[in-house]
Amino acid sequence: MNKARRREISEVIERLEACKADLDVLRDEEQECFDNLPEALQDAEKGETMQENADDLENACDEIDNIIESLQEVVDR
Repeated sequence: MNKARRREISEVIERLEACKADLDVLRDEEQECFDNLPEALQDAEKGETMQENADDLENACDEIDNIIESLQEVVDR
């Protein structure tokens, strides 16, 4: 792979890291909202949905980390 394509992949990695940071903030906000709900509401449908949303955002962040690692391997070869 040439230098120009490696540079482009590095730029993609930077954008992915920025997206992941945004998702981390949103996940933290959703988790905080859930944590601040009264326990009775946490167990209700709304609370369960909020927790599922936070979990899904966490999973998305983990997937982005995996993609970044794969792309970094390409850049490092």
